[in-house]
Amino acid sequence: MDITALYKIFLACTSVTTDSRNCPEGSLFIALKGDSFNGNAFAAKALESGSAYAVVDEAEHAPAGDSHYILVDNCLHTLQQLANYHRHQLGTRLIGITGTNGKTTTKELMAAVLLQKYNVLYTQGNLNNHIGVPLTLLRLKPEHELGIIEMGASHPGDIKELVDIAEPNYGIITNVGKAHLEGFGSFEGVIKTKGELYDYLRERGNSIVFIHHDNAYLKEIAGGLNLISYGSGDELYVNGHVTGNSPYLTFEWKAGKDGDRHEVQTQLIGEYNFPNALAAVTIGRFFDVEPEKTDLALAEYTPQNNRSQLKQTADNTLIIDAYNANPTSMQASISNFHNMKVENKMLILGDMRELGKEGPEEHQKIANFLTECGFEDVMLVGDQFAAAKHHFPIYPDAQAVIEVLQKNKPHEKTILIKGSNGIKLNTVIDYL
Repeated sequence: MDITALYKIFLACTSVTTDSRNCPEGSLFIALKGDSFNGNAFAAKALESGSAYAVVDEAEHAPAGDSHYILVDNCLHTLQQLANYHRHQLGTRLIGITGTNGKTTTKELMAAVLLQKYNVLYTQGNLNNHIGVPLTLLRLKPEHELGIIEMGASHPGDIKELVDIAEPNYGIITNVGKAHLEGFGSFEGVIKTKGELYDYLRERGNSIVFIHHDNAYLKEIAGGLNLISYGSGDELYVNGHVTGNSPYLTFEWKAGKDGDRHEVQTQLIGEYNFPNALAAVTIGRFFDVEPEKTDLALAEYTPQNNRSQLKQTADNTLIIDAYNANPTSMQASISNFHNMKVENKMLILGDMRELGKEGPEEHQKIANFLTECGFEDVMLVGDQFAAAKHHFPIYPDAQAVIEVLQKNKPHEKTILIKGSNGIKLNTVIDYL
């Protein structure tokens, strides 16, 4: 079936799903394959559960003569082609966002600001890969005035694949840092892959890029682009500085050299979130959101999903950043925690995953930094920290930490919790 014929079927459906456990009435089910599953085998179940049609790529799962089954060559490619075709039919202005750290928080802040004036579609959760991006695009409706498409990457070429599907009109790279080095091969590989967003917009021409002017790596790869800059310099489109961080980030911003000063008290933890907030201010200004509404949106935004969250328990104050970790974000979190004007600090830190051959060196650097900062109450979790040289207690996994906390629960501490998601430090929160 060609894409135009499939598109007519898509328009007649209520939604698109790839999960046979979640098939709303009248939906279009697309059977994807993974290392441990084959969606084709669940096509019949999807139809029984409510889907109107099932797209499959194995003939044995498409009974002859049954028009509810649609046989294609490759379901993943079909999903991506359908999303790109839909994107073209609607022509919605799209902002593509990627970066090593902060892209999800920046996306959420951008959405909060733009929603003050526009009907905005934006990536839900972290649906930012070769499946999540097309599923997001297929949620676009004619009433959406803007879209924010988050793009993640762990290997060279990942961002190119996603921009070719989404074809964004605008772009922002939050930053580049040491993450997924196992897949990228090197820090240079990270920069090159994230820069694939810039490459696409450069080739497209007349595209706007929002850039953190203080980031030398981004400036180096931004040649030939139409730049809207934000950062610390007075002459920039939007500029500002941090005014407080105990514990919530407070900052000032103004438009250009002579703009009015605005102060915003956020509910974000960490000075490292300042560029993320300033990016949202910049995009709000570019799209003519009233400054007062921008300030209100940023002040009211509450972080979720264990990203820079502050949680007050009966016994302690927790700073939870347990969704992800890499050397750049880990160093930033520890540095911010060190600078916070609070007493009785404690750290529970987990291994940083997917660093490949650079893992031992990067974990040693973090251990050294903890010593330099003078932290004493530290719990390190995982094999990589265990292999590093330091004097801090080490635990094999989160369960081992829980067992210690059950016997000796901390009281009246401010506790930073950070590690890669696979270390599962989110499980220790209930014991603090």
